[in-house]
This record gives sequence, C-alpha cells and structure tokens, in this order.
Amino acid sequence: MIKFNKAILDSDIQDFINANINSDISKLALKGIPFSEHLKQDIFTQIEAKKRCQKKLPTWFNTPNIYYPTKLNIEQTSSEITAKYKANLVSGKALIDLTGGFGVDSLYFAKMIQSVVHCDINKTLSEIVAYNASILKIKNSSFYPQNGIEVLQNITTKLDWIYVDPSRRNDIKGKVFLLKDCLPNIPEHLNFLFTKAKNILIKTSPLLDLTSGINELQNVKSIHCVAVNNEVKELLWVLEEGFEGAITINTVNLKNNEEQEFSFLLGDENKEDPDYSQPLTYLYEPNAAILKSGAFNSVASQLKLFKLHKHAHLYTSDTLIKFPGRIFKIETSINYNKKEFNKKIGLKQANITTRNFPESVAKIREKLKIKDGGKNYLFFTTNLDNSKITILCSKL
Repeated sequence: MIKFNKAILDSDIQDFINANINSDISKLALKGIPFSEHLKQDIFTQIEAKKRCQKKLPTWFNTPNIYYPTKLNIEQTSSEITAKYKANLVSGKALIDLTGGFGVDSLYFAKMIQSVVHCDINKTLSEIVAYNASILKIKNSSFYPQNGIEVLQNITTKLDWIYVDPSRRNDIKGKVFLLKDCLPNIPEHLNFLFTKAKNILIKTSPLLDLTSGINELQNVKSIHCVAVNNEVKELLWVLEEGFEGAITINTVNLKNNEEQEFSFLLGDENKEDPDYSQPLTYLYEPNAAILKSGAFNSVASQLKLFKLHKHAHLYTSDTLIKFPGRIFKIETSINYNKKEFNKKIGLKQANITTRNFPESVAKIREKLKIKDGGKNYLFFTTNLDNSKITILCSKL
C-alpha cells in the first residue's frame, strides 16, 4: 500500500536514506535504525524505491526531498529517456494524462505543453506526485485524485492532447495485452475521447501485436516502437481525429550516445522487393525496435542492402553504411558442419547468434564445444540457396 508519511522528509531521515541507498535492507533491518520503530518500514520503502530510480529516473534521484511510492510503482513507470521521447510527440496549450501514475510522463509533457492535467485514481499517489512537482518546480500542472475518464467528462473546452497508459492488469483476467481488456478500455471510449481532443497518444505493452492494435483502434496516424539499449520498452500510438491516411511506423533505439531511428509506411512493407546476396564484406543485424516493427523488407530497400534470406533478417553489403543496429566485418563464411568448422574456424570461444536456423544456441555450443564471450562473433543462419551457413565476424 502506498503511504505518504511526511515525517520521512525530516532532514536526518533523508540523510540516513541517502547514506544507505546501496545497503542490504535485510541486514539493515537486523542492525536496526536510529529512528522510531514505526518509521522503519516506510524508511526501507524509500530506500528500495529510490535505489531503483538511480538510472531510470536520475532527475528524481538527484533532487533532494523527493518522496517515493512503492518500488512496484517505480518499476511500472516510464523511464526518463522514454518520457522525453514521447514528450517530443506533443505540442499545444492543453494535455490531460488520464493514468498519471508517478508522473514522469506528465513532467516531461509539462515542458512541451502550456497546461497539463494529471489524473490518478489513487489519492495518495496523486498527493505524492503533486508534492514532488512542487519540489521539481513544475508550475503548469494540476492534479486530480480521480478516474481520468470522469475528470475528462467535466472538462468543457477541447484539449490538444489526451495521453493514456492503460493498466494491463485486469481484476478478472489478470495480466492482459488486448486493448479492450485493459483499464480504461480505450476502444470503448474512443469516440468520447475524440469529442474532447483532436489528438490521442496511447502507450501500450511492447508485446501488443501491431495488427491487433490497429484493428482495435481507429484514426491511427503513426506507431512508435521505442527501444532502450536494444530492448523494446513501449509502443506509442498517435491517433488523430478524422485521419484515414497511411500509417507511419517509427522505430527508435535510444542509447546513451545515440538514437538509432528508422521509419517506413506500413502499407509499403509488403510491396518492397529486396535484393538477395551471399555474405559480402559487412553484416548488419537490425535493432530490436526494427524487428518489432516488421520492417524486414523496408530496411533493405531504403538502405540499399542485400538480404541473406527472406526469413533470416540479416543484411549484407560491400560498402559500409550507417545502420540502425549492430554492424560486423565478415571474416569468413562457410557451410555449416562440424568438420569444416573445426578446419576453417576452430574457435573455442565466441558470441553466437542464430537467425532462421534449426538449431538452438545451446545445442550449437555443445556440438562445437564453444564457450560464450570473447571478441569473435558467429552467426548461424540460412543463405539465399537455403543452405545452412556459419559466418565469422568482428564487431565494428
């Protein structure tokens, strides 16, 4: 249960939390704390939750006197890096966040929108977010401890944006992925939402199938597949009132020192007819966002690359290009069999990837006696002649 115990904001307690941010809570509990026993659990909750913010929410972590909800709330919230990305998708005078949670997205929306309304049905969480907003000097947001749909019903002026991150936990069905099973049920409320705003931004699980989402929604203008360090974290759906054009798919892999971006029109993917080749000088492996988007033909056609096989999703070229994924220099390529491998490659340690290949990584390691790691990379895949091959590479 979320608490807002303002006694925790005492300077001595805050100093204790900061001093023990890397402490083992179980050992700390046995050792005891220099404060009243009834504060112990709340202090431990703050330590655990704040620790989870160190990399995920550095602004909160590095700001004194922030109050944290439970560690579960922190795990469920957007990271700052994804919140910043989605804030760049909106603009205008007014936005409502129907499912505000810990308020990370709302804070970043407040940097781009003149007025932001944060809603959360949990009264205590709403109070915590409002308090933290004052600490973070966010002055253009208002906070409602209510159901966001009900708050929206009482707003008489049309907004620029509605943002919603539906809960994927259904009281009856447990964890769900279809939009109609989430709370709130966006497909059910969509017509009402468009009476209140021209634009709607929806965050969904990365596990949601794109075709399924498109079928459940209407007026989808674009979909953003957002990965962080090559792990897809969320799908963002931009809906525009009356939009009936081609859907743009934007993929992004957010890394510390770069953003790998690639975009295509959904309807063009099946029309593309990429060229194929045996392995050439360089090998390209798309990032996770591209793989989620299904841009298997578009990435080859747009970037003028050759595919190794229709179902392999590995690409090759003689000329090095900038690519949204991993790039390798091909050292050699051989047919896949143990005898030839031992004769021509003979590695005892390597990083292994399989693409469109009948054997698992574990089985290959056992069969060829290869340990994990090292500077060499082996790709086991199928070429355009449907032959099973092994490609030895070095990473660029």
